[in-house]
Amino acid sequence: MSYPDFSPQGYQVISELGRNREGGRIAWLATDLNTSQQVVVKQFCFAQVASNWSAYKEHEREIQVLRGLNHPGIPKYLGALETPDGFCLIQEYKNAPNLAIQRSFEPEEIKQIAVKALEILVYLQNRIPAVIHRDIKPENILVDEQINVYLIDFGMSRIGSQELAASSVFNGTPGFIPPEQIRKPTVGSDLYGLGATLICLLTGTKSMQMPDLADDDDPYVINFRHLLPQLSPRFLNWLELMVKPRLKERFANAQTALDALKPLDVVRVPEVKLSQSILVFHASTLGEKLKQSIQVVNTMSGTMLEGKWEVAPHPQDPPHTPDSHPWIVVEPALVSRNDTVCTVLLNTSKLMSDKLYQRQLLLRTNADPEVYCLTVQVQTAPLPIESRKAYLIYIFLACAVVSILFSWAITIGGSETVIRAVVRAVVGAVIGAVIGALVGVGSAASRATSRAASVAASVGVFGAVIGALIGAGSAANG
Repeated sequence: MSYPDFSPQGYQVISELGRNREGGRIAWLATDLNTSQQVVVKQFCFAQVASNWSAYKEHEREIQVLRGLNHPGIPKYLGALETPDGFCLIQEYKNAPNLAIQRSFEPEEIKQIAVKALEILVYLQNRIPAVIHRDIKPENILVDEQINVYLIDFGMSRIGSQELAASSVFNGTPGFIPPEQIRKPTVGSDLYGLGATLICLLTGTKSMQMPDLADDDDPYVINFRHLLPQLSPRFLNWLELMVKPRLKERFANAQTALDALKPLDVVRVPEVKLSQSILVFHASTLGEKLKQSIQVVNTMSGTMLEGKWEVAPHPQDPPHTPDSHPWIVVEPALVSRNDTVCTVLLNTSKLMSDKLYQRQLLLRTNADPEVYCLTVQVQTAPLPIESRKAYLIYIFLACAVVSILFSWAITIGGSETVIRAVVRAVVGAVIGAVIGALVGVGSAASRATSRAASVAASVGVFGAVIGALIGAGSAANG
């Protein structure tokens, strides 16, 4: 093959990179004789029979657009030169094949390509006015071995959204252009072309075969979900939104599409369903051990669920590790099946009586999303009413006996004095008993053990005795 001689203009052709179907547009890999750097020389031979002036205008437009762009994902415009039969555009060379060349990418690599391509579109759409590429397809996206992405060929691009002239109405590649691009492309138009390109990569479909995926009733509807059963439904939903025929149903712009894509898993992953989102426990006795079951189900076929339970930190809990909590245990703590029944065990002997506790159990999994939350509420038991009544009766009986005997001993000198002493002693005992009982029972209510309740009774008796002594003493003095 004979190469054109651009040495007078300072370039030496190395090889041909590609040729446009019109025959008048050829891309050459060349060396800049002044810098020894490799460049791309895009030659337009408008004197050839197969070329036309609309293609010439596309090169003029491309130069106009490229001059104002500066992004690592867009090869830089380096200049232009005239030739005897046309002119050439000089551009930065990227050693990366285009996506039309059959290669094998992992699903996660395709997501990386989508993210980086969207970042380029975000840059273009944030320009004032926005730059619309209008011809996004596998042939115009370069990807190297490090998954660096480059967008090329701005010959059909537009600066700003505007009505198109009749001469350019039918420009574009079938299968990659949305309906609105026929007359008035918008920032959402390039998303359709990128979505169709991703479908090519995921399904192994060539650019010229994209019309084969079109719906029979609507050529702009791309049917692809049935070809990708191994991929995540959420990712497929995202991809469907990229290629919605109606502009209003598509993502509004590249930034919106990028934000929606980043958190998604491409490959199908487990999806967790808990039988309950909250477990409510009620303790009927002090120190009772309680348990309830929760069912963990993976609803995504073809995947295996793996997970681990832990108790979320709480400011009122003593320090603990995710594997060991003072009063909450989940069995089994590890989930390694698609249908597992787990038991939540609570030990209320470590808790205060008559109080409501709430904690969060976290199930960390390989699913999407990764963390699932289960709320646990437990109402601890109050102090038994019968026991408190018995303590009070005991207090008052003890008060009466002690106060009467003591009063009799110190007032044996006269019957009238005895009666007055007994009355005053009993009154003092009652007052002391009530105060002592309130203090004792109040302290017991803050704990959940019967030992604490017996302490309450002892405090009450002590208060009664003191009250009786005071009452009897005042009677003796009277």
